[in-house]
Amino acid sequence: MRIGLIGLGKMGGNMRERLRERGVEVTGYDRDASVSDVASLADLVAALPESPKVVWVMVPAGAPTRATVEELAELLSPGDIVIEGGNSRWTDDIAHAALLAEKGVGYLDCGVSGGVWGRQNGYALMVGGAAELVESARPVFDALRPDGDAGFVHAGQVGAGHFSKMVHNGIEYAMMQAYAEGYELLEKTELVEDVPAVLDSWREGTVVRSWLLDLLVKALDEHPGLTDIRGYAEDSGEGRWTVEAAIEHAVPTPAIAASLFARFSSRQDESPAMQAIAAMRQQFGGHAVQQSTPD
Repeated sequence: MRIGLIGLGKMGGNMRERLRERGVEVTGYDRDASVSDVASLADLVAALPESPKVVWVMVPAGAPTRATVEELAELLSPGDIVIEGGNSRWTDDIAHAALLAEKGVGYLDCGVSGGVWGRQNGYALMVGGAAELVESARPVFDALRPDGDAGFVHAGQVGAGHFSKMVHNGIEYAMMQAYAEGYELLEKTELVEDVPAVLDSWREGTVVRSWLLDLLVKALDEHPGLTDIRGYAEDSGEGRWTVEAAIEHAVPTPAIAASLFARFSSRQDESPAMQAIAAMRQQFGGHAVQQSTPD
């Protein structure tokens, strides 16, 4: 199978390599000519075999994604498929699907989790859209997903994939906040003499073990005391959207809401907990950290 992949950044570039390693031919396009296989979106579409053509979009949510979908609507043919794999809001998916439907082009939204480790470990995929379109693109999903039975779900209609990924990221916010607060409490007491070793001891046999905990331990090994990382944590939007959806559906989400507000507070005061969250975001997603300036 051959697909087009638009957006070859930290996630998209690694996805291209994983697909190729697993037998899927990929023509990639990026505004950075040094990593792009073709010079334009038109060249990418032309390089794909006859319809149905499959094009995966992996660019920042919002205006960049919208502009890309609008351009593809003019380039693709009836029966072709667009898979939107960024962190778009689910309401945007509904608009994108309607736009492409006018041209007879199918649309799937795919929440993708795995960060910079996805090439090695595989990506968890949450897909929304028509079942027949999902099956048409199944070889692509199978190449990207982790080995084994888990890591892929056809979550429902258009928007369901990104809605599921949004909730996933809201939970991620709350989990990181809990680890970070625990880290700060351990640091504040004089009783505990080796905080990294305590966290490391939790990685096996405890109910709080997780990949995020592994990454926090790794971050502390690479950045002792996190003294070189500023406690400033961005939010990429999904946490806000999760809280908004919780309000709309009258679902209490106090832990997720509190973790979102904690990120806002990180932009006002330095905090060891926020340093820990910034470090974990760098570890799993390759997100940039702001360097702490010595007093």
